[in-house]
Amino acid sequence: MTNPVDGSPAQRRLDGKVAVVTGGGSRAAGIGTGRAAAILFARHGARVLVVDRDEDAANATVDMIAAEGGEAVAVAADLTVEDDCTAMAAAAVGRWGRIDILDNNVGIEGPGTILDATSEDWDRVMAVNVRTIVQASRAVVPVMATGGGGSIVNLSSISALRPRGLTPYTAAKGAVIALTRAMAIDHAAAGIRVNCIAPGPIYTPMVYAAGMADELRDRRRAASPLGIEGTGWDVGFAALFLVSDEARYITGTVLPVDGGVSIRSPDR
Repeated sequence: MTNPVDGSPAQRRLDGKVAVVTGGGSRAAGIGTGRAAAILFARHGARVLVVDRDEDAANATVDMIAAEGGEAVAVAADLTVEDDCTAMAAAAVGRWGRIDILDNNVGIEGPGTILDATSEDWDRVMAVNVRTIVQASRAVVPVMATGGGGSIVNLSSISALRPRGLTPYTAAKGAVIALTRAMAIDHAAAGIRVNCIAPGPIYTPMVYAAGMADELRDRRRAASPLGIEGTGWDVGFAALFLVSDEARYITGTVLPVDGGVSIRSPDR
C-alpha cells in the first residue's frame, strides 16, 4: 500500500526504472503535476530525468528528490525544438543506459474562440501542447523499444471532454487524446503502453502564479461533486499507477482526474 498523504511507498513500484518527466519543474513554488510525478516516481525507485525549459525550476525538483534520498538529474530543454528532445533522450541514455517511462507534462492555456484567437495563438498552443509530445515521444520510443518496452503518459484536460470556452486549448487537448490512442496502437507490438490523464480544475502553481481570487478558487472547488480541491499530487498518483506494472493491461485509455467535474450536469 502507498501512503495517500505523502506518497511514501510500502512497496516500491518502479525499482530499476528510468523515467523522463517533461515539465518537471514548476512555474512557481509548490507542486505542479510534473513535479509531483517526478517526486513520486523517485520515491518508488525510479531514476528521474527532470526536464523543463526553466533550469532553475528543474533543479528545484531535483533538490526535493535528493533530499528524500532519490536519484534525479535536471535538463533544460525547449521541447518545441526537436534537437532539444533528442538531447533530452540522449542525456537519460548516457547516464542510465535506458528509458522506461516518459511523462509528458508540458502545456499552456489557449483562450478565445475561432473568431478571436489569432493564427499565431493557434500555432503556439498546438506546438506546446501537442508537438512537444510528438517530438519527445519520437526521441524516446526507439530507446524504449530497444529496451523491451515502456510506458508513456500524456496530459490532456477535461476541457477536451467538456469544453469551457478555451477553444484553442480544447482543440489541442482533444488532439492529445487522439494522439494517445493512435500511439497506443502504433507501439503496442514494441511493448510500449500509452495512456492519457485528463485533469480537471487542479490547483497548481501554474494556476495560482498569476493570482487567483478566493471566490474563484471556491467556485472551482465546488464544481466537484466531492467538494474537494484537486492538487498536483492527485495527477501525480494517477501517473504513478499508469506507468507501474499494476497497469500492465491498460493502454490507450483516458483517465479523468477531476473529482467528478466532467460527469456533473451543467445546471448543478
